Amino acid sequence: MSQLPGRPDLDQLRHQARELQRAAAGGDAGALRRLRLVSGKPTLSAAQLAIAREYGFPSWARLKDETQRRRAAADDAGRAAPEQAPAGRLAPEPPPAGAAAAGPLTADAQHLVDGQYADRPWLRPVLDAVLAALPALGPVTVQARKTLVALVSPRRTFAVVQPTTKTRVDLGLRLPGAEPGGRLQAARNMGSGAATVRIALAGPGDVDAEVRDLMRRAYQQSTAAVPRRPARRPGPRVGTLTVVIEGDDLPGLTCRPEPTGRRHHNIHVALSGRGTDRPALTVPGRPGLAAEPVPGDAPSARWEVPVTVRRDDLGFDFGGPFVGGDRADRHLGLVWGDVPGDGTLRLFRGAKLRLADVDPALIEEAMRPGRRLVARVRLTDRNGNPVCARLRPPAIAWSAGHG
Repeated sequence: MSQLPGRPDLDQLRHQARELQRAAAGGDAGALRRLRLVSGKPTLSAAQLAIAREYGFPSWARLKDETQRRRAAADDAGRAAPEQAPAGRLAPEPPPAGAAAAGPLTADAQHLVDGQYADRPWLRPVLDAVLAALPALGPVTVQARKTLVALVSPRRTFAVVQPTTKTRVDLGLRLPGAEPGGRLQAARNMGSGAATVRIALAGPGDVDAEVRDLMRRAYQQSTAAVPRRPARRPGPRVGTLTVVIEGDDLPGLTCRPEPTGRRHHNIHVALSGRGTDRPALTVPGRPGLAAEPVPGDAPSARWEVPVTVRRDDLGFDFGGPFVGGDRADRHLGLVWGDVPGDGTLRLFRGAKLRLADVDPALIEEAMRPGRRLVARVRLTDRNGNPVCARLRPPAIAWSAGHG
């Protein structure tokens, strides 16, 4: 579970819920998985409930009340303080070793953290000292994982804390452009792609003013507005590519991807598209259609789609009614869902076949007369469930075949 900051922002929590609902309505597999824990419908109220549960509260109303209570308490404490630190002053020294972290960890998070430090309890105060520095930064979500603790700003992960050896905890920071030197070391073997540099911490006293200032820099960079890039004009069209998707090893008509989740029945897999005149099912909560659905117990599945190909200074670009994603993530999509017989597919999982991953030389070959681009896909993952997310070899193999 996530940890509610000491001075939470209700508007930010509302924003998280809206973003979760939009992502689920757009078919994002991760967002749908989070919503399915509380509801089968991608509504805003369901997203609010999911956010509340992730912070350890039984309802959105309880989360809202606690948020307002903490804000009021923080404001009262601020008014009662005899002296405010002037702008630019470094944060106060961290509490002594063994002091409580900033805000209690949830039971689930506490269990994961206990496991990280089970064989090195003398290093636990280092994590506590890092957490104690968080309230001075702004809204932060603390996410405990199996081997590390991630610190997440309202936009992204800006730091990770990982007990690396029996004598050292590494604080990884996302500081693009910062070169290793002094206390900053290269972020190797951090177990997370978020960190660009790391700081070795042997004890809570190492979390000093310099470290807290670097944490502040990482936090501020993670929350800074990203400048909008000017819209790119599409390159000239160079032709139409025929893509054939050949799927085998389907998972069957039932599955239960999450061990504690609900079982899905009469599952089908279909091609994600929009504005198509092919046989299709509607997908509640999203604008696209599930074209040419195939039952999960079929011996194989096959779809053939036209893709418009353009070329610009970045190489090939792709378009068409079955192509999704931005310029760097063009893909064909497969959607999995229950088919109750009412003309809908109740989506619970999706998979990407990224055209951006295909070798440009293979695209050139597949565009020759009488040729086509073939994607052979294994539709069951190693756990016996429908494949999902971005497909990589050996789950997918691209080739140029004859028409």
